[in-house]
Amino acid sequence: MVRSFLISLLILICFALFETSILSNLLFLPAMPDFLMICVLYFSACNGKVFGVVTGFSSGLVLDFLTASPFGFHCLLRTLIGYLSGLFNRSINLSGVLVPVAFALIATVAKKILIILISVTFMSVSSGVPFLSMSFLFELVANGIFAPIVFKFLDIFSEKLLLEQTTIS
Repeated sequence: MVRSFLISLLILICFALFETSILSNLLFLPAMPDFLMICVLYFSACNGKVFGVVTGFSSGLVLDFLTASPFGFHCLLRTLIGYLSGLFNRSINLSGVLVPVAFALIATVAKKILIILISVTFMSVSSGVPFLSMSFLFELVANGIFAPIVFKFLDIFSEKLLLEQTTIS
């Protein structure tokens, strides 16, 4: 489990650096695709709630250090997303195109709802853009487009990322 977590942490750090250093500087994008959330979806859907919580918290911790958001905001948000997507542990087929797209679309809407709910706790965080804004719709579409691509990319490392399935007899 430790090896799987360290490899997933390395992947999350690489995606976080890509998002914060390259994608955030592209001024023509109304919003950025959330590659970290897509990775957390993959890790938790393949390995369960505990792994989803740990990778969600880790990705949130990395984002909290790299962005100007209040410390703990992304940790809480991504931990919840990791837990919720971990509820689908090995119950959905992630190898196609439609399921990752639907999974990412639902997770993006859930993320927006959680941001609105968490912004009540973190008074210094506004809930951001309105729910049906151009920025949110761009992020929704971008996450849906990139989810199958990122899932296929992560399948390359599945031998090292997936935990062994234990059976109880």
